[in-house]
Amino acid sequence: MQMTTTDKTLDEILTLAATHFKVPRQRLTPDDDFFKTLGIDSLQALDLLTKLENHFRIELPDYELQGVSDFRTLASRIQARL
Repeated sequence: MQMTTTDKTLDEILTLAATHFKVPRQRLTPDDDFFKTLGIDSLQALDLLTKLENHFRIELPDYELQGVSDFRTLASRIQARL
């Protein structure tokens, strides 16, 4: 089965988040609330976003991330910028 571009983006985000916060990759799922699953605060989430922006070479305006707390939505926002 071929992965869609969004699935690939999602997979990269999950892998980066797992590495960054030192959690097993298989513990993270696309619909997880990353604040709860990773046990992070908004400052740590910003740190992750900076890493993702650098990885994907994009800039995500804050207003696009308001209320985003799951990996799937984050992936679609990033995908829209690629």
